[in-house]
Amino acid sequence: MKRVLITAGATGIGLVMAQAFAGAGYRVWVTDVDAGMVSALPAGIRGSVCDASQEPAMQALFADVARDWGGLDVLCANAGIKGPTAGIEDMPLDGWHQCLAVNLDGAMLAAKHAARLMKPAKSGVMIFISSTSGLYGTPFRAPYVAAKWGVIGLMKTVAMELGPHGIRANAICPGSVNGPRIDRVIEAEAQAKGMTPDAVRQGYAAGTALKRLSDPEDVAAMALYLASDGARMVSGQALAVDGMTYNVDP
Repeated sequence: MKRVLITAGATGIGLVMAQAFAGAGYRVWVTDVDAGMVSALPAGIRGSVCDASQEPAMQALFADVARDWGGLDVLCANAGIKGPTAGIEDMPLDGWHQCLAVNLDGAMLAAKHAARLMKPAKSGVMIFISSTSGLYGTPFRAPYVAAKWGVIGLMKTVAMELGPHGIRANAICPGSVNGPRIDRVIEAEAQAKGMTPDAVRQGYAAGTALKRLSDPEDVAAMALYLASDGARMVSGQALAVDGMTYNVDP
């Protein structure tokens, strides 16, 4: 039975991915900073409280994985926060640092410690959750955009370094995904732009070829594919799951 670890997997996209992997027969272990959500995980999904941006916590987590599972087949580096929404002239430095710490440092730490488990086995899959913001940018979201571009660069480097050891790495780039998180993003962007939340949401949908937002299940389906043997020659790719976004400024 294959083993998957998902950071920030107790809510949102992470939880939907966890349920999809469990449904596909994987052993699933998720982390989250929210102890209450970890304690409420569905049966069959193991959870640990862990801040993905802190190396001592990640070291302890992967030590537990090595002890209890003896290895790891799939990593989903999913931990992320939206960061501050503001024009660059008003961007708070502490908010910038926090956003990069969770989104980019967290991805690096997950890859670092997963590689130490996967290299001896000469196999493994790393899936990084970036964003379409990491492909072309988003106004008023400089920290998030910078972090998600960084995740793609990290992924490509990891794919090059670890490919000779039988390890694949790819990034999923969701667009706007239905759920509480995008609701908060839309509220903040509407305030920054002097628009109504409904107008911002409609602009997001109108800026895609399919004229709708994605669902978490769409992202989970891509993760399952990338983890599968059907994707055995897919590595180093940043794959958008967004209905083909072509207008990024609603």
